[in-house]
Amino acid sequence: MNGIKIRHATSKDVTVLFDLIMAIAKHHNQEAYVLTDKDELLKEGFGEAPKFYVLLAEYEKEIAGYLSYTWNYSIWNGKNYMNLDDLFVKEKFRGLKIGQELIQRAKSLCANESSGLMRREVEKDNHKAIQFYNRLGAKMVEKGIFRWI
Repeated sequence: MNGIKIRHATSKDVTVLFDLIMAIAKHHNQEAYVLTDKDELLKEGFGEAPKFYVLLAEYEKEIAGYLSYTWNYSIWNGKNYMNLDDLFVKEKFRGLKIGQELIQRAKSLCANESSGLMRREVEKDNHKAIQFYNRLGAKMVEKGIFRWI
């Protein structure tokens, strides 16, 4: 894996995780939309019944990025599917295939759950992300997303 190690985050990683969340928000100029904090992440992600999971990528023992996901259920498919939330690699580690390794590990986890379906939402104008996911074998399905707040 060329110095890349992928592992699940633990409660000891909450500060690192929060920093990564803020880094991706800053990258997209969306810091104002981050409403969570470290206590919330600890409670909801690392308690008895986690609501989300996180894969951390280390490159030469330094945290390089992360992928967060949840498990949802599809009534039509009759099974769980993995919903990818965030995928982020720090700028200094880009080009080292860390994002690809995170996706591959997520695909492995998905297969182990006998799910076979991963889902990722991408902004229509995020052409780099669309190319990245296409290169890794994902197919874009255009649907409208409605939100109630």
